[in-house]
Amino acid sequence: MGMAFFKRTVLALAVAALLLTTGTALAFAQGRPGPITPPSKTPPTQPQPPSGQQKQLPPPQESAQKPPHYAIKVRTEVVDVNVVVTDDNGNPIPGLKEQNFRVLLDKQPQTITNFAPTDAPITIVILMEYSQIYYGWFAYTGANWAYTFLNSLKPQDWVALVTFALRPHIVVDFTRNKMDVRDALQSLGYPGFSEADLFDSILFTLDRLQNVKGKKAILLISSGLNTFSSHNLDQVLRRCRETSTTIFSVGVDQPLYLWAESQGLLGSMQRLNFLQGENELSAFARITGGRSWFPRFDGQLPGIFQQVADSLRDQYTLAFKPTIPNDGKYHKIGVELVAPDGKRLVIVNQHHKKVKYHIYARQGYMAPKPLEEIDAKKKKK
Repeated sequence: MGMAFFKRTVLALAVAALLLTTGTALAFAQGRPGPITPPSKTPPTQPQPPSGQQKQLPPPQESAQKPPHYAIKVRTEVVDVNVVVTDDNGNPIPGLKEQNFRVLLDKQPQTITNFAPTDAPITIVILMEYSQIYYGWFAYTGANWAYTFLNSLKPQDWVALVTFALRPHIVVDFTRNKMDVRDALQSLGYPGFSEADLFDSILFTLDRLQNVKGKKAILLISSGLNTFSSHNLDQVLRRCRETSTTIFSVGVDQPLYLWAESQGLLGSMQRLNFLQGENELSAFARITGGRSWFPRFDGQLPGIFQQVADSLRDQYTLAFKPTIPNDGKYHKIGVELVAPDGKRLVIVNQHHKKVKYHIYARQGYMAPKPLEEIDAKKKKK
């Protein structure tokens, strides 16, 4: 009864904010966030906590006479592509083999050098908007939804919680103890700032996940609004094209948006802000090979979050060496399912009926720059 009353009160305040303005006020920074420490790469049978320190080896002793130094510049680029194949209902399709996949780079077939239907533990960051925008309605909704997502994780999975308002803030570093994250979500106070630093927070999280091996992802729970960032949308999209981290976006705006729309409370600019935010969330997911959802009811959440977890567990990891030269340009990646005769693969269910399937994979990669160009820049410095 009390929780329902609180939820209605927050909704009323949020709608009042819609009537007043869509802008937000600047606020002072609340504190410096610490760096995310990625979990250590350890065998599944003997996990180690991500915060464990490794012993430092002493520096090698230099010999009295140094041997001649030879430098051979060789750089082999290997591109990883995580692929998820689902049916129309979003259920992953397991059991596919390496010969069922064809990888295209700028429409040219590539040779797959590594293939694995991985079932390794998940490494995921819950990146959650937590600001005063619309009197904390998005923050309240996001915290409850993040709590629900934890039920989809297994004991061996790694999870971290990062919130953002004026800046990204690490609430819980990587852990396998889901209760730490639950306790943190329950102890969150009223948001301190009326800003949403979405773009900077995505880049912040992608940077911290860059050197993490295995299946890694971001669960982005946000309205899609960006009110305070030093980076722009183009910079974020470029980084999404470069990363091997998958982004799954869940928009929190639909319940508030639909209610306000039904009451005739939304102006054209407010409506545009909501739609633009959803388009951006969809773009982040699509480019990185993830998916996006914009639920209208809390009852949709368990199914959505189970699809997120299942997508990561049933990923097929492919790798290939590009046949194109290193030119520092963006190149499109395509993934197809093929039969032994090279034609499009047909999948049937237990009733021998054809199954329509969808392929989710990163859309491309940014090739490194030529070594000659890098050397020339170094000489200028």
